[in-house]
Amino acid sequence: MDFPSSRPTPRLWFLPLIIAIGAMLSPLLTAPLAMQAESFVTVATYDGVINPVSAEYLHDALLSAQESGAQALIIRLNTPGGLDSSMRLIIQDITGSALPVIVYVSPSSGRAASAGVFITMAAHIAAMAPGTNIGAAHPVAMGGGEMDATMKEKMENDSVAYLKSIAEQRGRNVAWAEDAVRKSVSVTEGEALKLKVVDLVAENIPALLKHLDGRSIALPNGPTVLHTATAAVRDFPMGLRLEFLKTLSDPNIAYLLMTIGTIGLIAELYNPGAILPGVVGAISLILAFYSFQSLPINYAGVLLFLLGIVFFILEASITSYGLLGIGGAVSMLLGSVMLIKTDVEFLQISWSVILPVVALTAAFSLFMVGMGIRAMRQRPMTGREEMIGLVGIAKTALTPHGQFAVHGELWDAVSDQPLKPGDEAEVTGVEGLRLRVKPYSQQKEA
Repeated sequence: MDFPSSRPTPRLWFLPLIIAIGAMLSPLLTAPLAMQAESFVTVATYDGVINPVSAEYLHDALLSAQESGAQALIIRLNTPGGLDSSMRLIIQDITGSALPVIVYVSPSSGRAASAGVFITMAAHIAAMAPGTNIGAAHPVAMGGGEMDATMKEKMENDSVAYLKSIAEQRGRNVAWAEDAVRKSVSVTEGEALKLKVVDLVAENIPALLKHLDGRSIALPNGPTVLHTATAAVRDFPMGLRLEFLKTLSDPNIAYLLMTIGTIGLIAELYNPGAILPGVVGAISLILAFYSFQSLPINYAGVLLFLLGIVFFILEASITSYGLLGIGGAVSMLLGSVMLIKTDVEFLQISWSVILPVVALTAAFSLFMVGMGIRAMRQRPMTGREEMIGLVGIAKTALTPHGQFAVHGELWDAVSDQPLKPGDEAEVTGVEGLRLRVKPYSQQKEA
């Protein structure tokens, strides 16, 4: 005989409530995970000469991209070339990266010339925007002038070997790489794509990301496949410090800083105590020295430049009927032209900067130094020195002691020659609270 169970029937009325609460909380719980899993690429934009600043910026960009979990680093590049040492540092970072690095020559009308060719071909993926060009990687002596045949051949062969090894490693056109160095050939983006110098042409970053989607890239730690069709873009801006240092690396800025620094220090020497010209001059010269460390400086040019300013100073203090001023202008002009010793166009000082600077420096030097010299020659206006040369009147007989009125004041005075009351005399010295005077009429006759 079966008896009904005494166990109570479970109540399931709360299950719909739990499901509803779970559905409400699900987006909140999964949002952090979705944010962590967001696919993105880091974009670093560099426009300018390849130098220590660019090497540091791109190194920092690569580290940031790796630490933040980016799929890849895109270097948006536009450069006329630059320093070999900085270029090699950038390439070392690219070839040793555990993260795909894409070099994108952009914007339209941009270029990857000289050192930019090496950096572009070293990238895991090389891309170009429409209207850009790449090439002309022939090495140039940063010291300027003609190299001897042996040195020229050594530099050329070294550059050829380096670029060919990069092209072979990335599976790009080795023959064109050699021509880019030996013959300075340059090609458009379309020609570069046909010649297999670059991997693709894209109008912009979104189009580039679509082209990259699904590509497999060989890395030191193994191949990886890019999924960038819907990837977000995170820019890596250049900080204020690097922007400032990049500005200082401009040869025109370095030239202006050297000019301001030199004039400032000279103005301080001829106007002691002005302080501001000295402070500005010292800071400007230090910044100029920083700029010069990455530029091929010709010291003969520096000396001619300084000699020109010295001539301007002498013109303000010596009567030369303009000869020193003309010599200063010529010397400073020649020094400015010779200052940067290189045939590389983007490292030379612009004539639109040289001519106004020479003219303004001449005018400013003559004005400032002239004021300083006039101030030094001016008679003292206070203290004992002020009394020397003043003319007063004897109030009593000076035989040799008596009272003497000068500058609205009554003084005890002594004279080597007798003076009658009312005689004019000139102050020749101050001895404590007593004046030494000399008959004024006798001095005038002398």
